[in-house]
Amino acid sequence: MSIDKAPKTSKPKYLTKSKYTSGLKCRKWLWLAFNAPDELPERDAAGQRIMDEGTKVGKIAQAHSRFEGGVAASSEESGFFESIDNSYALLKKRVPLFEAGFDYNSKFGRCYARADVLEPVAGGESEGKYGEWNLIEVKSGTSVKEEHLEDVAFQKWVYEGAGLKIKNCYVMHLNNQYVRNGEIDVDELFVISDVTEDIGELIGTVSDKVKELFKIIALPEAPEHEPGKYWCEDEYGVHESDELYKKHPHCDIFDLTGRIDKILDLFHQGVMHIKDIPKECELNDKQEIQKKCHMNKEMYKDVKSLMTFMKKLKYPLWFMDFETIASGIPMFDNTRPYQNIPFQYSVHLLEEEGSKPKHFSFIADLGKDPRKEFIESLSKIIGAKGTVVVYNKAFEGGVLQGLAEIYPLHGKFVDGVIERFADLMVPFKNFACYHPKQKGSASMKNVLPALVDVGYEDLEVQEGTAASNMYKDMTMNAADVEEDEKKKAFAKLEKYCGRDTEGMIWILEKLKKEVGIKEKK
Repeated sequence: MSIDKAPKTSKPKYLTKSKYTSGLKCRKWLWLAFNAPDELPERDAAGQRIMDEGTKVGKIAQAHSRFEGGVAASSEESGFFESIDNSYALLKKRVPLFEAGFDYNSKFGRCYARADVLEPVAGGESEGKYGEWNLIEVKSGTSVKEEHLEDVAFQKWVYEGAGLKIKNCYVMHLNNQYVRNGEIDVDELFVISDVTEDIGELIGTVSDKVKELFKIIALPEAPEHEPGKYWCEDEYGVHESDELYKKHPHCDIFDLTGRIDKILDLFHQGVMHIKDIPKECELNDKQEIQKKCHMNKEMYKDVKSLMTFMKKLKYPLWFMDFETIASGIPMFDNTRPYQNIPFQYSVHLLEEEGSKPKHFSFIADLGKDPRKEFIESLSKIIGAKGTVVVYNKAFEGGVLQGLAEIYPLHGKFVDGVIERFADLMVPFKNFACYHPKQKGSASMKNVLPALVDVGYEDLEVQEGTAASNMYKDMTMNAADVEEDEKKKAFAKLEKYCGRDTEGMIWILEKLKKEVGIKEKK
């Protein structure tokens, strides 16, 4: 069956809250979800991690003192209709309900929502058929976002359509100021934000949105999706099988730096490629550089700016890179939600111009807070003189400052290292150097293969998220990790992190050649 044609079916189609919010972002995803679900791209590892983190946070939130005596209304074993029946039955108990699901047979189609928490309103027993309730949506982020409000508004609309009376609505999210000290204090870990007024206007738009989404679901063919504004990158990733790519497989206009509305305007004018942007189109300096590079298929270099950058580099040069783990639920004492916890570093040292690089590598042992071991090891490696070259100094600097806060004896070392930082990302971020193969990005993952034709494809670990997840899984299950398994994993991590620091040397060598600086032998 072609994914562009909908199969005939008599099965009722429920619009759930996840399909509602995803459908608002990408109409084609919604159509596929109902009519050709097998054609949806599989959730990648990063997307699955986000889902798993959300589930974990949701479960921990149930232990909040506000929900004492709460009861689960459904489980993984519960059938769909069994879960609904059970949720209605539990309303009589007037206790907090977890994962209570209700369906609403609206005039547009059947809708379903399952609340993270339904909280009975004190004294609200006689309000309506089922009494009065508060709706609480748990999120694994550290703030309330616009998409959360859409989510809550849909839930309220469904529950009230199902006969419940909802008084107040809340988003319960992680408190980014919470610092773990011993066992997790659930009440302190979360912030419960009242969004009742925030969704006031949104509630009035839900009905029209539901109507529109059901029209899309009923279409005989899959709709086109608009790139940019409704680019679906949340749960399933970009739709690389969409019509945009089928018709224009080499389209690169979305690699243009700058505002998306301007890029969309060019796209709708039929401009698929940066090199084809009309002369009369006003571009900023960076966009002009991109256009020229893509037209001539060559690299741009601002020799004066590159020379200024390189003159600041003082030997010995320490090329440094970190890998970190982070968790919504703090894993160790003296850590906050999603705080970057360093577990690995790679350092390549060039003692003088033309010398052969020396490599230093460290990975903390499993099953414990890696930070003390990390900073103690690093402080023995990085000397007191010379430039410390990093790629995106905000990241490494932030990690080091976090270490200095809890290990003040290393504060002088940290300050000294940060003072000697040179950020190799700057020349690319400022477009002092740009190659068309960068695709508008200053990321190391784009710059390295663009300039020196070496990437990460030959490595078993190819990006930071994979490295972080590998180590995080092992350290959380340290007792079950065999020594041979650990050695193999550590070897993969060392190669990946080492590629970043050695890659910085290669990039610097390339820049020197481009501006005419000859290396001393």
